[in-house]
Amino acid sequence: MARLPATPFASEHRRIVGATLVDGTLADPVADAEVEIADARIVYVGSRRDRDIAGARVIDARGGFLLPGFVDAHVHLVMSTDASVEAQRAWFPEEGVVATLGNLRATVDAGVTTARDLSGLTPGYRAAVARGQIVGPRLHLAIAMLSPTGGHADPVLANGSRPLWAERATTPGWAVVDTEEEVVKTVRALVRTGADVIKVCTSGGMSTPHDEPSDRGLPREHVAVIVREMQARQGQPVTAHAQNDDGARAAVLGGVASIEHGYDLSADTIEAMIERGTVLVPTLSTLLRSPAAGGADGAARRARASESIRSAIAAGVGVALGTDAGIHLQGRNLTELGHLTRAGLTPMEAIHAGTLAGARLLRLASDLGSIETGKLADLVLTSADPLGDVDALGDPASVRLVAQGGVIVKDLDALRDAR
Repeated sequence: MARLPATPFASEHRRIVGATLVDGTLADPVADAEVEIADARIVYVGSRRDRDIAGARVIDARGGFLLPGFVDAHVHLVMSTDASVEAQRAWFPEEGVVATLGNLRATVDAGVTTARDLSGLTPGYRAAVARGQIVGPRLHLAIAMLSPTGGHADPVLANGSRPLWAERATTPGWAVVDTEEEVVKTVRALVRTGADVIKVCTSGGMSTPHDEPSDRGLPREHVAVIVREMQARQGQPVTAHAQNDDGARAAVLGGVASIEHGYDLSADTIEAMIERGTVLVPTLSTLLRSPAAGGADGAARRARASESIRSAIAAGVGVALGTDAGIHLQGRNLTELGHLTRAGLTPMEAIHAGTLAGARLLRLASDLGSIETGKLADLVLTSADPLGDVDALGDPASVRLVAQGGVIVKDLDALRDAR
């Protein structure tokens, strides 16, 4: 079963009335809508009712747009983006923890109520969020990512030292595996520690010292071993960092649930993803974060990667929103929505990718991802029209209210009670 942390506090009985509802299911918007919340869950969704409900506080949301809490399926919350690498190297461990707490808060403030951390974050943070000790998104964790020696999960420099991102994790966010025996032992240890998802690197990457995106990572055979191991346990999904086509194809044929990045997908690999239902998490926010970086080579690489994503979307590959926050700016998660529309999704489809599609990928769709009766009341109220100007959601100031299991965790407006 997928892990769903409990809501730590009892929520108030509320009715949110008057907003335009965009429910995450691809259904048409509902103007002047009402959502009633009781005991952390949604008990009514539909047109505004002209009657009082005993004991329910009425929140006037006229002029706003009500959406599900968003799901970011690819974050790295221990990585800070508001201090230089040099400054962070001088931090005490406590300073890194404080920065991580700030990243968790900023993610919720951006409208993300559920996040999948794909290396670095440890189960202690997940437990603290679930207990209500800290504010943050509901968390699914990979804990560490896997690669061969010299690959994307082997951040050891020639002199034996490690780059910042590995040093700051309280549990290393990386694991090196070169044989089938090492693969099985490592994933078993991750499951024992509390991993919700297993992340493998089937290609190289752009931020580690000994590999390039075009390099080979874990082979298909090792991916398949991991998938079989997870099927024999709690069924944790497997996802793959894959920035070249050979790596993506090895991951898809090995049975992963999703491809992270997918910056060089061939028509054959796209077809295989569609046949197997493999989801693409394109992390366009990270790909496009610095247009000037890398000069002409960088611009050409971004153009090829963008075309790969557009081709996959046009062919019908399923998409879930992921930002690679930590590389991309923390707390600007919904910037990804605008990038997804420019890659071929409609605004409604981009919202679906960031809500119900993400919840399905995390196996949480029975409780999260859409505004439907019976689901947990994870809600976002925004002043921006998400269908007319989806880019506006990238500014956290446009996110006026965030509820998590019916509990208000962000409120910029000191909510007005309706009369």
